Amino acid sequence: MRSLLSVLLIGVPVTLILCLVGLSHGMLEDQSRRTRGIGADIIIRPPGSTAFQLTGSVSQKFVDLFRGQPHVALALGVVNQPIEGLTVGATGVDLAAFEQMSGGFTFVSGGPFQHPDDVIIDEYYARQKHVAVGDRLELMNRSWRVAGIFENGKLQRVVMPLGVLQDLTEKGKVTQIYLKLDNPANAAAVIQQLKSIKDLPDFKILSVEEFLSLFSVDSLPGLKEFVWVVVTIGVVIGFAVVCLSMYMAVLQRTREIGILKSLGGSKAFILRIILAEALIMGVGGTALGIVMSYGAWWLIKTLVPASIQMVIAYDWWPIALLITLVGTGLGSLYPGFTAAQSDPIEALAYE
Repeated sequence: MRSLLSVLLIGVPVTLILCLVGLSHGMLEDQSRRTRGIGADIIIRPPGSTAFQLTGSVSQKFVDLFRGQPHVALALGVVNQPIEGLTVGATGVDLAAFEQMSGGFTFVSGGPFQHPDDVIIDEYYARQKHVAVGDRLELMNRSWRVAGIFENGKLQRVVMPLGVLQDLTEKGKVTQIYLKLDNPANAAAVIQQLKSIKDLPDFKILSVEEFLSLFSVDSLPGLKEFVWVVVTIGVVIGFAVVCLSMYMAVLQRTREIGILKSLGGSKAFILRIILAEALIMGVGGTALGIVMSYGAWWLIKTLVPASIQMVIAYDWWPIALLITLVGTGLGSLYPGFTAAQSDPIEALAYE
């Protein structure tokens, strides 16, 4: 029972590590997929914005300005508005222009909005909110009718008519502009030309490929450091759990250790037995942690698929195993040396 509890306690930090990595990769991959699904070649954002923080807005007149530039085939201005924290947002868009740029949405049920109070939502948000076409949603202190449900992979979870969302936020303003070129290979030249326009505000102008390259764990401020803090906690917990468990095991097996030493068992032999048991617990804890991470993935996918995205980080399985083995190996050293140094006569007399 002590060993099983130790395996469980080792599995908890393994689950924490795998879930954290899975969440970070899942959220970034989902954002990349939805950005790529827009079909644009260049993204223009207001001054002061970053890849992970969209701030401010610009006049819609700039959409017409960019549309008239060489090699620009299409220009699309949208309004992005958070509706549920930082993870779920709404996009105001001109559906006809968006269809030209991306091919439009693939509807699972229903269709485009027909009235000012209509919205369309992706299948993840519909599943999370348990709504179907024709149901009402309370968003931004207004009641909206769900006109259609589309496949995940384009824009935000909720899509509204551009003019309606502008009336609710800032009239005549957009928060992002997407450009589709006659040839994606011209992206660098077009960006350079746009930046040379006289009196143009300090827009953040990036090719979609440049923009998507920012969506990595290494690019997100503080995330990599946070992951390694959790990894360190996992090593410490593994060390403490195994050290306590194996020390108690040594005390309970004092007579057994005395018998083994009296039969010729060397110090290395005794140490090897303790270390092997600790490493087996580490492997068991890692396996249990992987199983529990699947449980966490299933719960997230079932309960909050729109708010949180998690993937199974297979490449972190060997890393998690190595982390666990380091922690358990270090934790078994003191109990192992204690057992190896015990006097066989005293051990045989131990009650």
